[in-house]
Amino acid sequence: MFRELAKAVALILSIVSIYALLGSAFFVPGSPWQYRLAGAVETLAMCACVCFASGLLFSISERSEPPVTRTLPVQLFYWALAGTVLMFLLSRYLEVYYIPLIWKNQPY
Repeated sequence: MFRELAKAVALILSIVSIYALLGSAFFVPGSPWQYRLAGAVETLAMCACVCFASGLLFSISERSEPPVTRTLPVQLFYWALAGTVLMFLLSRYLEVYYIPLIWKNQPY
């Protein structure tokens, strides 16, 4: 009973930390990309710690003891990390190469 509750709380904490990672990477209005990147890297370290600790809890509570990297919180972290990096690079590309073209064509 306690293990199942601990696993649920750990999974919720992992999801909340991933949400904080996405928030620090994308939803800081008016900040340059260098500041968003620095904040995202700091939040990434916190998110990795939370997700791997949750993964340890998940792997210890199973009878077969799968590797930590195959547990749900760690896989969520990997997928969120890949998506965040892809979206961050895409947003940086659009900010540098696409947005200035839109601004040039606006009438004054």
